[in-house]
Amino acid sequence: MTDHPRIPLAGVIGHPIAHSRSPALHGYWLKRYGIRGHYIPLDVAPSDLAHMLQALPKMGFVGVNITIPHKEAILQIADVITDRAALIGAANTLIFRKDGRIQADNTDGSGFIANLRQNAPQWRPTDGPAVVFGAGGAARAVVAALIEVGVPEIRITNRTRVRAEALRSDFGAKLVVSEWTQAPNMLDGATTVINTTSLGMTGKADFRVPLDGLRQDAVVTDLVYTPLMTQFLMDAQARGCTVVDGLGMLLHQAAPGFERWFGHRPEVDDATRQAVLSA
Repeated sequence: MTDHPRIPLAGVIGHPIAHSRSPALHGYWLKRYGIRGHYIPLDVAPSDLAHMLQALPKMGFVGVNITIPHKEAILQIADVITDRAALIGAANTLIFRKDGRIQADNTDGSGFIANLRQNAPQWRPTDGPAVVFGAGGAARAVVAALIEVGVPEIRITNRTRVRAEALRSDFGAKLVVSEWTQAPNMLDGATTVINTTSLGMTGKADFRVPLDGLRQDAVVTDLVYTPLMTQFLMDAQARGCTVVDGLGMLLHQAAPGFERWFGHRPEVDDATRQAVLSA
């Protein structure tokens, strides 16, 4: 017998998961703060998800991150769902509570806002309309966050219009939907512009929407971070805009989970960025 305390375990569940940078990020924080713990990538097929989640707490796991393709399905499995996860319709962070229940949360929106505030400190969300390209799960988190911080109008477009209309139905009259072919017209007067699609990501199609209508004082951000500087961001920067890459959102959305699992709020700084980029 031994009286050694159990070492806390956490991880990220996806399918596939080998590409994830989350293990490098959390591993860096564990080492930086001298915390005894481990963060492990877990490749779990959808058919095995519920069974695996029941087993993990018995193995010493205190929580996990959830990524594609499980972020929506997890809401059918969790026992407790935060209001923001319910509103967004997806979760990215699970906490295995001491009472045996699984709590699901979504920190993507707060990570998105924290990234903008850190890297575009002059940004004031109430100054004007925001433009959102895309209407998937990431867009839902971004829209919820923009509404929470007081953006007066959110113009949204998606290659499949019905998905954008679904967001307007769920989030209300602040959302204005445009056809993808009319996207350039949405930029007129916008102070915040966000690409939530995979367009421009390494191995994906290019982002081809003309940015001629961008204001020079607009803040432009891309949720894609491979490459770090997408063509979308380079084009916006060439027009004088402040641009913010997507890596910071990954870092900031991870911090609340780390704090809940390992008891220490990690700092998101240049050293953290470099640790993830060099992994």
